[in-house]
Amino acid sequence: MVNKITTATVIGLNAYRVFVEVDVLNSLPKMSIVGLPDTAINEARDRVRSAIKNSGFTFPSKKVVVNLAPADLKKEGSNFDLPIAMGILCEEEAVNSELLKDYAFLGELSLDGTLRGVNGVLPLVLGLKEAGVKNVVVPSVNSSEAALVEGINVYGAEHLCDVVNHFVETPLKQVHIDVSSYLKEKSQEEYLYDFKDVKGQQKAKRALEIAAAGGHNLLMIGSPGSGKTLMAKCFASILPPLELQEALELTKIYSICGLLSGDEPLMTKRPFRAVHHTASSNGIIGGGSNPKPGEITLAHRGVLFLDEMVEFPRNVLEVLRQPLEDGEIVISRAKNSIKYPAQFMLLGAMNPCPCGYLGDKEKQCTCSDYQINRYLSRLSGPLLDRIDLQIEVSRLTPQELMNANQEEESSASIRERVVKARKIQAERYKNDGILTNSELTSKLVKKYCQIDKPSSELMKVAVVKYQLSGRRYDRILKIARTIADLDGSKDILQNHLMQALQYRMFNKDEF
Repeated sequence: MVNKITTATVIGLNAYRVFVEVDVLNSLPKMSIVGLPDTAINEARDRVRSAIKNSGFTFPSKKVVVNLAPADLKKEGSNFDLPIAMGILCEEEAVNSELLKDYAFLGELSLDGTLRGVNGVLPLVLGLKEAGVKNVVVPSVNSSEAALVEGINVYGAEHLCDVVNHFVETPLKQVHIDVSSYLKEKSQEEYLYDFKDVKGQQKAKRALEIAAAGGHNLLMIGSPGSGKTLMAKCFASILPPLELQEALELTKIYSICGLLSGDEPLMTKRPFRAVHHTASSNGIIGGGSNPKPGEITLAHRGVLFLDEMVEFPRNVLEVLRQPLEDGEIVISRAKNSIKYPAQFMLLGAMNPCPCGYLGDKEKQCTCSDYQINRYLSRLSGPLLDRIDLQIEVSRLTPQELMNANQEEESSASIRERVVKARKIQAERYKNDGILTNSELTSKLVKKYCQIDKPSSELMKVAVVKYQLSGRRYDRILKIARTIADLDGSKDILQNHLMQALQYRMFNKDEF
């Protein structure tokens, strides 16, 4: 008799139900696994045999055939160990196969039968729930993550014997978690960096506030020691808290990459990914023979920070152009094509020249025009066109640096204004499938970013003077829309546009 056990596999961010079919044949002792398994699944033969024997059960002394159906779907990962073991134990009549029909199993087995945690449990359980599975057994270390999915019974087990006993005499304890309360509690934790510790730089702080409120990209240009990196680290402290749907979406991504801990099964804060300039293009956008998420996907709904931005190879920077425009990345390979979300805020910092002191009032720049032009040309026009806010960050004057008595605004108060502006946007775009002003399409810009006649005249002058492209024109309107939201204004006024125009594309001649 063939026993059929339910499990699942992940491709991209989506999970697909898989049936593990086990049959025992009268032949020489051997175990074979078919159905497009990867190396980790093929190696399960030895893990499962030892785990069953060391748990006190009998392993068949005949040929064991395991089929992973559907056979044309690529399977990978070590989560197939437990379902394969349960199928074999059903053949040995250690468990009644009828009791397993409403269950799915996920987990890796140690040689002594202990269950080890696996990656991608959240998307796996979500996929099983959509397939109509009512119960799922997972390793205890993954149980909290699996319990984030409502509408399916989750049981955590420490050992293979615990799973067998669940169907024989001692049921496993069902795991529950209040997702909303957990998210609210964790989101109130304090941040390591706060804007109250940043002296001066009011214009830069205002630009960062606008970026956080509207989800805009930002580039800071200034001399070494002007505070660019510190303000970038503080930027995470003014971002609005994650909504439940956003948190679950992020948790799926981090679960697949194995970046979740058992103590914190849910992503509760927006990601802040600081990437070193030696990163490869595949490291940034994702890739591999079996494509995995890159840094832009790990920064989804959060921040991708590129310090010393011009030190990144040009080909690495150029791969950001399409994701910045589309909010997603499609990785194509010969065997498959996978789409990952990439709705992130790009935060960049750079010096104005190789020596770093072009335009500095305290130190003299030693670079030639050729060196400066070559240095700045590493950022292409199309990429700069996609960065909404571009600001100069000057070094503090001695008076600002030594003024210890001046109180700076805290991140908490800035965050309040950001959250208020985000709520206005969420209400405005509730029927459009977007969350922030930065996601507005050209069609939606015409609908939500209308300006009066005096403002139109101002924009005409700006288009000619600054030679604005169509994309740049729309982005200025989006920034103005965000500034209006921060001011609580329903309409975009002329002063909002004038402020937005201050953050136009930089010019080396201005330093």
